[in-house]
Amino acid sequence: MGPKADARVRCAGGCGTFTRYLPGIPFMELGKHGVGDVCPPSSVGWTMAKIILAEDDGDMRRFLVKALQNAGYDVISFDNGLSAYQRLREEPFELLLTDIVMPEMDGIELARRASELDPDIKIMFITGFAAVALNSDSAAPKNAKVLSKPVHLRELVNEVHKMLAA
Repeated sequence: MGPKADARVRCAGGCGTFTRYLPGIPFMELGKHGVGDVCPPSSVGWTMAKIILAEDDGDMRRFLVKALQNAGYDVISFDNGLSAYQRLREEPFELLLTDIVMPEMDGIELARRASELDPDIKIMFITGFAAVALNSDSAAPKNAKVLSKPVHLRELVNEVHKMLAA
């Protein structure tokens, strides 16, 4: 059995130290990736979950990719739904993270087609349009998660962790 997940962290305000035990994460290194960062799963013998991201806003796409890669995920990104769909046809992914409103193929159509290719793929939508809602008449997969922009990167990573763990 490997070392327990044990991290001692001193907060900048001098409020003390704590020990954090994380189930399912066999090792945590401080200093290598930064205080409190979990070593990517590949560095401890796990395989990284593969995420495909479709987001037409270049800056948002770069932020999302960096946050997810820093959390240990293997991320492939595209600036439109059609390109993402073509990649989904080539290889399996555990999670599709997609904007809803995009050129060439919107996120709902992409998610519908992705679910046809792989019924087990998990789907998360991100959208900046509050009026765009997934209702029962929508063609979107029923178990999809929706996050509204602006989304905090920590919240996104936490939601991705939850979805992939379910």
